[in-house]
Amino acid sequence: MKRSKSMEAFVGRKWRLSHILFAVTVVYLLFVGFKFYHILDIVGLNSGERNFSDDGRRPVKGNDVAEVSRPLLVSTYAGSLHRRLDDGNPPRKPDGDPLVLPAHRKPVFSFDHYGRITGAIMQRRRHWGGNLTELERMTHEAWDLGMKAWEEVKNYVDKGELNPAALLEGKQEPCPLSVSMGKNEIGAKESLMFLPCGLEVGSSITVIGTPHSAHEEYVPQLARLKLGNGVVMMSQFTVELQGLKAVDGEEPPKILHFNPRLKGDWSGRPVIEHNTCYRMQWGKSMRCDGIASNDDDDTVDGFIKCEKWLRSDVDSKESKTTAWLKRFIGRAKKPEMTWSYPFVEGRLFVLTFRAAVEGYHVYVGGRHITSFPYRPGFTIEDATGLTIKGDIDVHSVFASSLPDSHPSFSPQQVLELSESWKSSPLPEHPIELFIGILSATNHFAERMAIRRTWMQYSAIKLSNVVARFFVALSPRKEVNVVLKREAEYFGDIIILPFMDRYELVVLKTVAICEFGVNNLTAAYIMKCDDDTFVRLDVVLREINNAAGRKSLYMGNLNLLHRPLRNGKWAVTFEEWPEEVYPPYANGPGYVISSDIAKFIISKHANHTLSMFKMEDVSMGVWVEEFNASTPVRYSHNWKFCQYGCMDEYYTSHYQSPRQMICLWDKLARGRAQCCNFR
Repeated sequence: MKRSKSMEAFVGRKWRLSHILFAVTVVYLLFVGFKFYHILDIVGLNSGERNFSDDGRRPVKGNDVAEVSRPLLVSTYAGSLHRRLDDGNPPRKPDGDPLVLPAHRKPVFSFDHYGRITGAIMQRRRHWGGNLTELERMTHEAWDLGMKAWEEVKNYVDKGELNPAALLEGKQEPCPLSVSMGKNEIGAKESLMFLPCGLEVGSSITVIGTPHSAHEEYVPQLARLKLGNGVVMMSQFTVELQGLKAVDGEEPPKILHFNPRLKGDWSGRPVIEHNTCYRMQWGKSMRCDGIASNDDDDTVDGFIKCEKWLRSDVDSKESKTTAWLKRFIGRAKKPEMTWSYPFVEGRLFVLTFRAAVEGYHVYVGGRHITSFPYRPGFTIEDATGLTIKGDIDVHSVFASSLPDSHPSFSPQQVLELSESWKSSPLPEHPIELFIGILSATNHFAERMAIRRTWMQYSAIKLSNVVARFFVALSPRKEVNVVLKREAEYFGDIIILPFMDRYELVVLKTVAICEFGVNNLTAAYIMKCDDDTFVRLDVVLREINNAAGRKSLYMGNLNLLHRPLRNGKWAVTFEEWPEEVYPPYANGPGYVISSDIAKFIISKHANHTLSMFKMEDVSMGVWVEEFNASTPVRYSHNWKFCQYGCMDEYYTSHYQSPRQMICLWDKLARGRAQCCNFR
């Protein structure tokens, strides 16, 4: 049978199309193999020997480890609302502190029981040329200011005991039973009321205000998605209970975020959103949209989380007809009261928050609206401030039934002077792992929480692992004085004589490498932050599993990340001319082998180490350079958490002191579970 001409044409056309697709596929594969060759190294992560080579690294011993038994539119739109109400500041990386400390040189100053401090990096800076980079100029300035600050600390007449309350806060504020704020004391854009001693069970806060009428607002995300012209009608405000600010430049923790959205929510309906936020990282929101919570949902002190209100998308006629029919046949129910959304543009409201045993209860006009359960790590006694901002006129605020004494876990009382929390002297024998913890000067609570939790692992107590805090100096002399006393008592702080700046955090990473190599004999070096909780037993196990003849770079690896070219954290083409970063592990927690650390400090010693203001990217650059001559095993795992926590985590980030204690308590009960809802 002969094929028709039309069929032959069709077959020929199909054959030519197949050739084209095949050619495109081949070109694409060649491009990927040529352009992104380093992906091949990542693919082979699980290859290689499981034994240590003869380079000084030792396998982990088991007896050294403690046994502690939305769719796109939704995310885009909701994110824009949060950013608008929070002044548009993106999450900032935790602050840190710089310096480098090689051994075999005369120390500038010394605390014999917890390590040496030297100014060798500044000796090296004298060899820098006259055309200094911006980073080098910052280092010069930070060093000069830091040395002056350290001289002031040394000359300070020490008359008192280690008491942050006396030096940091001065005389404690009294604890009034009630606080009020009238019309004359309320700001135009934001209202702030100070609650000196926080809240307690039974405390209540009443806000009287009037929401503004909706106004037009441009949302760039919607315009980019080509959803209309990007202009929406907006009317919303927030009421927040806030804690003390942990780091300069960051927003204080939000112990309760209450956000009524009259208009402008992505759903198109009026809603009320609740949430918490720590270190500028939001938790999982609880949204009330007019549908009552399910009967099987957890209640808060017997109250449902979300009450019902009238919604325009419900067929009220059908519900009335059904009600009359049931009444006619003798099955009438007790009439159900229905209410409108509790906030109306231009209409005055009386909003009350009451702190109870299990959570907050919210009332409007005396009627229960929502209940929000307390979240681990966010407690009412830490709520020392109330802020109100957004599209609202506030008439008055009144807080009553406040506590009459300061909370037991306040920053004034965080340093627990106990022999149990002191660190042992640096061991003379080789160790498996050295952990350098980046911390800010006034992070007394964060450091104390780490001492009381994961620094109690037996691997640290038996000196198979050593952990030290790396802290720079503050512009406040009294804070530096307390830091020096803290370091002398606990013996676990390396004071770096620099003025603390975020841009110089990369120098702190070099300092950790130098300390781990020159002051110890460590097979591996780990860098983390003071809001990172480390499951040390699991990290040691992962190091042991990944150990082989290759050098090691372990963490939550990023591939093909591009630098931001605009915004607050923009990277200029002069700072980074490439289109993508090399593979790098996220900064909150990663591990390198000692030979990589030795390579870094040797490059730094001969002034050939490239510096970049993002320390985790810098480490990726250094490891890639080392990998060009010595094979490096890149070991990736999502459980080195960058944002928050996940169950069965290796490290969890953005953990408050209370959350760290909660995590430790859960580990003691054999559960590696998170203490927040991120």
